[in-house]
Amino acid sequence: MMNEEDNVSPMHHEIKQACEKNNYDYEIIFIDDGSSDKTVENCKDLSPLKLIVLRKNFGQTAAMDAGIKAATGDYFITMDGDLQNDANDFPKLIKKLEEDNLDVVSGWRKDRKDSFLKNFVSRGANLLRKVLVNDGIHDSGCSLKIYKKECFEGVTLYGEMHRFIPAILKIKGYKVGEVVVNHRSRTAGITKYNWKRTLKGFIDMISVWFWNKYSARPLHLLGGLGLIFILLSVPCGITTVGLFIAGYGMSETAMPLLTIFLFLGGIQLFISGLLADILLKNYFESKGETNYSISQEIIS
Repeated sequence: MMNEEDNVSPMHHEIKQACEKNNYDYEIIFIDDGSSDKTVENCKDLSPLKLIVLRKNFGQTAAMDAGIKAATGDYFITMDGDLQNDANDFPKLIKKLEEDNLDVVSGWRKDRKDSFLKNFVSRGANLLRKVLVNDGIHDSGCSLKIYKKECFEGVTLYGEMHRFIPAILKIKGYKVGEVVVNHRSRTAGITKYNWKRTLKGFIDMISVWFWNKYSARPLHLLGGLGLIFILLSVPCGITTVGLFIAGYGMSETAMPLLTIFLFLGGIQLFISGLLADILLKNYFESKGETNYSISQEIIS
């Protein structure tokens, strides 16, 4: 959370009340992401609370990563600090997770209480995400989600990746679901969303798409594009030779430049694919990771 001085106390009360009402063993973790108001000061009288204060504003993804690494429970529930998420939806998330044997359940703000512009941008982003990532959920931007602890073993979040955690986990083989949750209008504070975050989110979406499709085989993408470029350079080269024989000056046509561009571009793409393939293999080996995950091991 950042600059949510008027929201921290009622949010803490709501979370505490929801957990005690349902007899949960729980801990409450607030992450202050470089607030310049009285957010931290207003948190100090709240109990129980684990407050983590970042040195400056690192962004929502970094704040979420810090909270996840500090959590000790079997289930993690994440939510925004603006009181638009409803803690009374916790039982609904847990029930869906356990009854359907899922690893992740994402909230779906089916009836959103945001401005027209924010809704419009969000719907466009969700449509694009469905085409590129297709994680099977309607509302990846909803922060109200529940995860099993094992989902984040060895996982560190960067950029604006918090929107795509379900997609990243689905790539690793975890089971993802969603449930409709309540969404409320903001009553205090100012929204932190702007065009910069939208642009960063789009760039990270491309990263997730690439990782989903080609993390284990980047040569298939870059090398394939390289071969296409090289093959396209052949008819361009033949045309160039034909024009030269016919008496055309090479300065009178763009064919020579197009031939060179396609051929050299194809070579560069193919070599880039080879290098990316080597780097990813070294990454998996150095991290002790694999491009697959094991759900369980049964010995009989």
